[in-house]
Amino acid sequence: MDWEKATRIAHAIGSSRLLTVKMALFRKASDYARMRVDWQLSTPEERVLMDAARTKAHDAFIEACEMMSRCMEDEKEDISWREDLGNDRKEIGDLACYLHLILGLVAR
Repeated sequence: MDWEKATRIAHAIGSSRLLTVKMALFRKASDYARMRVDWQLSTPEERVLMDAARTKAHDAFIEACEMMSRCMEDEKEDISWREDLGNDRKEIGDLACYLHLILGLVAR
């Protein structure tokens, strides 16, 4: 995933009126992005111990994306971002990292 695609998807999600669902997605993105960094900084032994939790966080973020898409569709909001995102787990995980970055920059 590149920056342009990530910001396009982030803008589409951020434009939703569904505040509660959107905040849940952003929290799940941040949780998973933190785990990805922890994974990168860990030893092979530490990675074995954290693997199940990392997968669980990734699955939770993917489910949050699905929930956001369903709720936006119910509200007749544009969900073309979900098709643009696709179903590749690595790409979806990349989106979590981009969202984490964007949220951090917006918070300054």
